[in-house]
Amino acid sequence: MSKQSSSPYSHKPQTPQKKSKTLVVGLTGGIGSGKSAASAWFAEQGIDIIDADVIAHEIVAKGSTTLHKIQKKFGDWVLNSDGSMDRVAVRTHVFSHPEALIELEAITHPAIREAAKAQLATSTSPYVILSAPLLIEAAEAGLANLCQRILVMDATEDTQIARASQRDEQSIQKIKAIMVNQLSREERNRHADDVVLNESDLAALYVQLAPLHQEYLKLAQQLKYAVD
Repeated sequence: MSKQSSSPYSHKPQTPQKKSKTLVVGLTGGIGSGKSAASAWFAEQGIDIIDADVIAHEIVAKGSTTLHKIQKKFGDWVLNSDGSMDRVAVRTHVFSHPEALIELEAITHPAIREAAKAQLATSTSPYVILSAPLLIEAAEAGLANLCQRILVMDATEDTQIARASQRDEQSIQKIKAIMVNQLSREERNRHADDVVLNESDLAALYVQLAPLHQEYLKLAQQLKYAVD
């Protein structure tokens, strides 16, 4: 289902994208919505998964160009004694200084996008899942512009809190703070082409994912022939 929204968050392309023969499905959702479970299921079907969270960690690895840029911008305090990034210190700083978060993202977002594009270029599966928690919110990162379709994992707030607290042993207050910085369910769903309500167990989730997989396979074939 296609939806339009007047939200300041959007996945409007900043620059025209070269047509790709590979269908890219953006997978997103709030904390505790089941993104990881969905990604794992698609991977079991032989679909390549590009995980923005994994990329975000890789690009700031010790000795990386991106980490050097962050150090140059903010100072040596961003590093641990072994030269790796002090994630706790950086996270604490940027969330208490909004302008610093903008500066940090100006460095990391282009790197994440380029890494995602590189992985996409080497994909061999019929279509690709691009998983990103803030796929819609972080429009400036440009990841949503790489996607032809957006799949949102949906769950009630109570379910999100229950899952996140059990999984990560985080406090309810911290989980709610994370949720505040994410789009509301309604706003996120307005951007979706497909919405999966994930309120039950894994078996129920897989029942909903199976027909989407078949649909994406068909769309991937259509896209390939259209580009050819």
